[in-house]
Amino acid sequence: MIRPSLILTRPLLRIALLAVGAAATLAPVGVAWAHPHHKPHIHGENAFVHGLLHPITGLDHVLAMLAIGLWASQIGGRHTWAMPAAFVALMIVGGLGATLGLPLVAVEGGILASVLILGLLVAAACKLPLVGGAAVAGLFAIFHGYAHVSEMTTGASLAAFGIGFALASAALCFAGLGVGQLLQTRGQAMLVRACGGGIATVGLVLVATAWV
Repeated sequence: MIRPSLILTRPLLRIALLAVGAAATLAPVGVAWAHPHHKPHIHGENAFVHGLLHPITGLDHVLAMLAIGLWASQIGGRHTWAMPAAFVALMIVGGLGATLGLPLVAVEGGILASVLILGLLVAAACKLPLVGGAAVAGLFAIFHGYAHVSEMTTGASLAAFGIGFALASAALCFAGLGVGQLLQTRGQAMLVRACGGGIATVGLVLVATAWV
């Protein structure tokens, strides 16, 4: 019997490619568009709190990280820790890239694409090998980490800010993982996929409203 996730994989990839193309066109959109309240006047001593709050005050960040956890719960096995770990680790790498002033094209486009595509992957219950799943998670994480550090208050402690956003991001990923595992142990795997569909829908709305 062919699993539904395999049936959906090919059209899903087509949609994903279209989503990447659409989101990439949003490169000129500034970081402030998606996170208008992300730059409070916080000085170095409060950098940890700023970093801790930063991921949870942006809808795009929250949904992408919850989707990572939900997707990891669907695949199971080593994915349950490897995918969230890859996301947090590569997010830190992205943040370091921003600190060093390395250029990254379409940061906001990549973030918007992550919400849409990760939601689609959850909705399709798409199962990738460990390396593939971690690579997808890590790729999108780079954009999120770059955006976090780009919005850090000037003069704030990078270490404190980084620890804060890494902890908050890990918590969001594992929150999604916990919810996904709980629903599946109760025989509600379709509800997990419905959550993915909801995340993808919001991602599509974010992409669409970016043009307004």
